[in-house]
Amino acid sequence: MERVDSQGTMTANTTEEIINSPLVVRNLPKHSLKEVLADYSGRTKLKESNLIEQAADAVGLTPNIQVEKTVTIDRPAGELYSYWRELTNLPNFMGHLKSVTNKNEAGTVTHWVANAPLDLDVEWDAEIIKDEPDRLIAWNALENADIDNCGFVRFTPATGDRGTQVKVVLEYQPPGGALTNAIAKLFGESPQEQIGDELNRFKQLMETGEIATTAGQPKGS
Repeated sequence: MERVDSQGTMTANTTEEIINSPLVVRNLPKHSLKEVLADYSGRTKLKESNLIEQAADAVGLTPNIQVEKTVTIDRPAGELYSYWRELTNLPNFMGHLKSVTNKNEAGTVTHWVANAPLDLDVEWDAEIIKDEPDRLIAWNALENADIDNCGFVRFTPATGDRGTQVKVVLEYQPPGGALTNAIAKLFGESPQEQIGDELNRFKQLMETGEIATTAGQPKGS
């Protein structure tokens, strides 16, 4: 799959990957996508293996933590989108979230409270910055968050009429100070595994209407 030609010019596939990067989605309110792509066009070489890092550099971001996971769920994309779009539902299957509450009637601005080690709570307000019904929801933490973060969930029809492929990407920019170690362990020792577990609970909930608890007892929606 060609991404960069011999002269370092961006191809359509490269552009699509940059656009899909949550680093770009995260910064759309501050930098237009056109400006970001223009920055790339002026580069002498675009390394295929380093697109995410270069996107961060293009919009002036510091290194961050990225967690990405995909699961296939045997339900229509519209049904999965509708459940997720009501962000207050997220704590039903995301164990690291204590609560998500709406701050406006449209549900586009929400207040999140997450569990952290040492009995700490991590809180932030977030705003939906990209909403494509039945396809994509992207959100971004607002100013003064305990931890700067963003994320998106994408719903894509699975091949072979097997339901919907759900891809989640979360990014965090850890703060300095006393909270750093607690934030680093927010998802436990393996963030990728933790998000995978939470997506599997989402799959159970949407396919069966309940989630099996650690004690083996179902938890209803």
